[in-house]
Amino acid sequence: MPSKSGLQATLKEKYGINKNITQSLSSDDCENLLNVLSAQPSAERVIRSFIEKNIELSANNRYFGQLRSQAEKKNERLQVENQAFKAEIDQLATENQGLGSDLQTLTAHNEELIKANDQLKKDNKELKNVVDQIRLRLAQDTKMLLQYEDSEIRKALIRMFRWTLG
Repeated sequence: MPSKSGLQATLKEKYGINKNITQSLSSDDCENLLNVLSAQPSAERVIRSFIEKNIELSANNRYFGQLRSQAEKKNERLQVENQAFKAEIDQLATENQGLGSDLQTLTAHNEELIKANDQLKKDNKELKNVVDQIRLRLAQDTKMLLQYEDSEIRKALIRMFRWTLG
């Protein structure tokens, strides 16, 4: 009686039945299968049909396995990218909060500066009015002093008057 391994090799060579299919069969089962296939052509056709379908299914399994593997790798890459994006979003949110706080501070300072600027404009206007009043009064007093005859006083007043007018 031939060995199980020999029978499996014969089934593989003659009928294309893979050894892992016949692995669970006993030696007697393998021998009976060889006898049935050689004696009944319809059984051989059924086995060939199963083999073709098995080959087709194996190809599909390989194809879908590759697709699944690619999808899993892509999923892993996308998850890593997603984590990076989440970290970047968190960082930007933190920066945004800081910038919001800075904006509030700057807005408050800006409002203070606007108030100070308005006050300075008022003060400058008042100061200009005071200076104009002083100049007017000085001009009037100088005119009055110039009416006197002493030429030294007149010369000194004229120099002072020119100096104050700029």
